[in-house]
Amino acid sequence: MKKSVISESQIVAAIKEQESGKKVADICRDLGIHQATFYNWKKKYSGMYNQELRRLKELEEENRRLKHMYAELALDNKILKDVLSKKF
Repeated sequence: MKKSVISESQIVAAIKEQESGKKVADICRDLGIHQATFYNWKKKYSGMYNQELRRLKELEEENRRLKHMYAELALDNKILKDVLSKKF
């Protein structure tokens, strides 16, 4: 699947265009996307401004890092429990 080259600020601008009265079909044709993609963006980014969008991306990145750290610690914990439970 091809990764989109449309930035978050362009997504927010497209949503604002739709809110100002431009047809969704015209916006999708200009961006080269499917209407379902636009509605998914609208569900996720509706009502956001650039500063809020930047904060959302920062929080998503922090969440990703924390999940990774948790996975590593859980694995370490399991390994230690396995080692300690064995009788020598």
